[in-house]
Amino acid sequence: MLLGVHCSISGGLRNAFLEATSLGITTFQIFTKNQRQWKEKVVEPAEASLFRGGFEDSGVKTAFSHASYLINLASDEDGLWLRSTEALIGEVRRCDSLGLAFVVLHPGAAKGSGEQAGIERVVKALKTVLHATGDSAVKILLENTAGQGTCIGHTFEHLRQIMDGVDSGRICTCFDTCHAFAAGYDIRTKSGFEATMERLDRIVGLPRLIAIHLNDSKGDLGSNLDRHEHIGKGKIGLEPFRQIMRRFPHTVKVIETPKEDRMDEVNLRVLRKLV
Repeated sequence: MLLGVHCSISGGLRNAFLEATSLGITTFQIFTKNQRQWKEKVVEPAEASLFRGGFEDSGVKTAFSHASYLINLASDEDGLWLRSTEALIGEVRRCDSLGLAFVVLHPGAAKGSGEQAGIERVVKALKTVLHATGDSAVKILLENTAGQGTCIGHTFEHLRQIMDGVDSGRICTCFDTCHAFAAGYDIRTKSGFEATMERLDRIVGLPRLIAIHLNDSKGDLGSNLDRHEHIGKGKIGLEPFRQIMRRFPHTVKVIETPKEDRMDEVNLRVLRKLV
């Protein structure tokens, strides 16, 4: 069972394994740098070696990163688009150094230029990133979004169009339960979840589903509100999480819910009982 949380890198990248060990998890997600700053981080060989050693010393089977929220590959501002593209290149290179399997990415916001133009810029950026990291096996996972503002990725069709445009096996997807629900995919019941997965398979393809973000939702169905809630405590309920835990045991799954009051432990316990 590949189940984990987003771990902190406070005090050093290697500390993520300490948190993982304390929670008894087999996978985790991290930021490889301060995700609120553009300043790039170069992983020194000693730090990379120490981090890679964490896999041997823990029960973690695989780990991955989440790209900075500052990155906007759909931007119609040339400066921001270029900076975002360069930042993603740096992220992929850090993942390579650390032995991370993939990076999860929000495609970006098109702003006033419209969805189609935004999608085309995302495709152009990803092609640039893949060319610059041609010796890498690190995958880039497009995460479905909640549909807030002008964000690209709130429909499976958006993700498919980007994948088709880039045409690379290194471009896959990450399914976020909160985002899907907020975007209008009703996964609250078994039948609703099955219908959503069938649609995802038909449009994107389940073999391209590499990771799942397990988050309940503070917002209602179709609210476009990207606000995560603890498992079973939000508007989604337990049923889709039961389905995911049973149907996707070997797909990487991580929680991105608030961490106060040791809630990671609580949420993990709830999910494990659903198996």
